[in-house]
Amino acid sequence: MSPAVISITIVAYFIILFTISYIAGRKADNEGFFVGNRKSAWYIVAFAMIGSTISGVTFVSVPGMVQASSFSYLQMVLGFIVGQIIIAFVLVPLFYRMNLVSIYEYLENRFGSSSYQTGAWFFFISKMLGAAVRLFLVCLTLQFLIFEPFHLPFLLNVILTVFIVWLYTFRGGVKSLIWTDVLKTFCLVVSVVLCIYYIASSLHLNFSGLVSTISDSDFSKTFFFDDVNDKRYFFKQFLAGVFTVIAMNGLDQDMMQRNLSCKNFRDSQKNMITSGISQFFVILLFLMLGVLLYTFTAQQGIENPGKSDELFPMIATGNYFPGIVGILFIIGLIASVYSAAGSALTALTTSFTVDILHAQRKGDAALSKIRKHVHIGMAVVMGAVIFVFNLLNNTSVIDAIYTLASYTYGPILGLFAFGIFTKKQVYDKYIPLVAIASPILCYILQRNSEAWFNGYQISYELLIINALFTFLGLCLFIKRQDKETSYTTHTTKQEVK
Repeated sequence: MSPAVISITIVAYFIILFTISYIAGRKADNEGFFVGNRKSAWYIVAFAMIGSTISGVTFVSVPGMVQASSFSYLQMVLGFIVGQIIIAFVLVPLFYRMNLVSIYEYLENRFGSSSYQTGAWFFFISKMLGAAVRLFLVCLTLQFLIFEPFHLPFLLNVILTVFIVWLYTFRGGVKSLIWTDVLKTFCLVVSVVLCIYYIASSLHLNFSGLVSTISDSDFSKTFFFDDVNDKRYFFKQFLAGVFTVIAMNGLDQDMMQRNLSCKNFRDSQKNMITSGISQFFVILLFLMLGVLLYTFTAQQGIENPGKSDELFPMIATGNYFPGIVGILFIIGLIASVYSAAGSALTALTTSFTVDILHAQRKGDAALSKIRKHVHIGMAVVMGAVIFVFNLLNNTSVIDAIYTLASYTYGPILGLFAFGIFTKKQVYDKYIPLVAIASPILCYILQRNSEAWFNGYQISYELLIINALFTFLGLCLFIKRQDKETSYTTHTTKQEVK
């Protein structure tokens, strides 16, 4: 595809995106920006959430994953569904009952200000790094397709990309995000289905031939129960999926701000269960696409790229198929990445404004002013992190995201688990030390697991181990009984306030 065609496609998408964003957010106040005025219809949020869980990383990386991991990722996605159910029936009623704007306010109510700040800062680091990785991927693709042919530098690419994300979220916040996520979900599903159709047509496959080609492929193996040391081992993947989605969705301001925009917690539960099940089938489509891509390259004698992340972009835009395939790829990629980056930027703005600066205590006018300044600051920081990541990148993007999540979301998961499942009070001032020590212990354990445990490789279950270290660390700082204030009394005092 020519850079001109790609540019026109992107501009057309942005016109639609900005139109939807403007209409959705035209009367958004602070409450609309943070929680969408809590008037969102659950079925709209459910459809939007399908797209919000599918990032540009998924769109590009998952099809390429099948060569090394087959369909093993579906084991993790099954865990995602269970995790969504746990969030829906444990966390959602709690957050609605407490009428939270930021979910990390729960930690202040439960433990104290040090815990609150710890959760907020770990989220800030986690989300900033995760969002930067995702935007980095689309910047690389745009650099290859547009900026390099026009001899434009990567820095300009980053600046324009982050500016566009800031521009369409600064007005409406969560209200804009939900409706732009609806557009994103539609574009993603349509693009991947039509890409499968065109590739299958090029391979001269009817529907039954398509099914048999995928099912007969070695890449379609889904369940792995044989070797516990294998990173694809079922229980590693499944349990990691459960706890990853609890940490990255249920304990993530980015995802929960959409769920908290529903009218009540029962509507939010419907949304979560519906979107969780739908996500399984969408991921299956991406994996099926991956099998077809590798089948096509083998049949045509095309040399596979060095990185699996580059396979789908190379084939989709390489004039192997009708131009519509390349256009659909660009639309799907842009829709997935910009929407995910926009939601991350909104969540970072919310968390930093509410949790770290406590601007909600200064009045509505001051809150609005501070929020707008923070929104600009978050965009600048995100752009800087993307540029640094470009200098350091040396791994698969999707693997990098889950590795980062294991280290940074683990302490958040441990804090919430201890708060919800015990009634003990801890010495609040020591919680930051526990939250820092746990990832350090995990790093040491991961580096030495093969030597210490007879070849066992720690994979995504590192998140569970990290949360467990945090939980045990909190147990060391439980207040003595004679000084302890019960959880019930502590919560009652907060409710009175």
